[in-house]
Amino acid sequence: MKTNVWLLSFCQAMMNSANVLLVTTSSLVGYRLALDKSLATLPLGLQFLGTMLLTIPASMLMKHLGRRTGFIIGVLVGLSGVALAGSAIIVQSFVLFCVGTVLIGAYNGFATYYRFAAADVASHDYRPAAISYVMAGGVIAAFLGPNLANWARGIYGTADFAGSYMALAVLYILTFIALLFLRIPPPEAHEAHDRGRPLQQIIQQGNFVIAALGAALSYGIMSLVMTATPLAMHHHAHAFADTTFVIEWHVLGMFAPSFITGHLIRRLGVLTIMLTGALMYIGCVVINLTGTDLSHFWSALLLLGIGWNFLFVGATTLLTETYRIEEKAKVQALNDFTIFAVVTVSSLSAGALQYHLGWRAINYGVLPLIGIILVAVIWLKSRQPAKVITPLLDEQNPL
Repeated sequence: MKTNVWLLSFCQAMMNSANVLLVTTSSLVGYRLALDKSLATLPLGLQFLGTMLLTIPASMLMKHLGRRTGFIIGVLVGLSGVALAGSAIIVQSFVLFCVGTVLIGAYNGFATYYRFAAADVASHDYRPAAISYVMAGGVIAAFLGPNLANWARGIYGTADFAGSYMALAVLYILTFIALLFLRIPPPEAHEAHDRGRPLQQIIQQGNFVIAALGAALSYGIMSLVMTATPLAMHHHAHAFADTTFVIEWHVLGMFAPSFITGHLIRRLGVLTIMLTGALMYIGCVVINLTGTDLSHFWSALLLLGIGWNFLFVGATTLLTETYRIEEKAKVQALNDFTIFAVVTVSSLSAGALQYHLGWRAINYGVLPLIGIILVAVIWLKSRQPAKVITPLLDEQNPL
């Protein structure tokens, strides 16, 4: 189990590094390549669309062929997307760049299951910590993603950022090598062929509703604010180095807490952690509405990252309590399809909202969505006053 968890954590780190580079650069590349500047975030939105469209096929494929095979297929698709996106910048083609980001998103449709793969190989009691440790791999992304974008952006001279995208190929090749050493047992016959309970019955559970709702809305809010941030900072005359600094700390906030989030869930309960994350989202909005100095962007995006971690890890952990082994493929697929449908909409709309309405409108707009998360989690907490996940375990680390 130990080797699998750390390999999955490494793969998560490489995927997140690529995604952070995309978040840091794609709206700026889109702004330069697109004739209509309101379409600046379209490439990033299409990346999430690619992820959304592949979540269900990827899960069903891995149900029959196994996690390792599915992950390897996904990373090969990602490599083709990286090559296409980099080439598109060189030839100044907005359409080709969009196609490349769709293929990168398709890889993410497979890679989003790294956290569930960790849950598969962990014991029931250790599941929250295993999910957290895989998510913690994103800490590397906080430093590698923005800095890789900055270091390699000028390799191709006037084709700004083309080198950044070509450098992503190295990350995907390293992922491919790591996956060769992954040892997850292939699905057993009953897991591959049994259908379990009807999906309609599963999604009626309160835990499922709050898990899916919390994950989708928290990811969508985070994506909207994060995607608009580089454009907002550009509008307020901040240098690109300042933008990479802010995104770096945001991503650090997203993943660094993962070293303790699983243990906090075991001690305090998953719903308490999710509530804390929602309150951090409110703090982010308040800071964003008070000013546009570098310190405002930095502190707000850091809070946004930590809040996302608490909400997303909590929601993922809660979801694993809602299905049996033969049901996991369809439940995980529905969950992640829902998440990335919301994220796709938020990413596609971020550029237009920032361009036409402005930074303050975006922040006011997410407040009702945060309110929905708060009300939903409080409702479930009132129905389940005891801990939802597991009793407090022995402090000895199973790894």
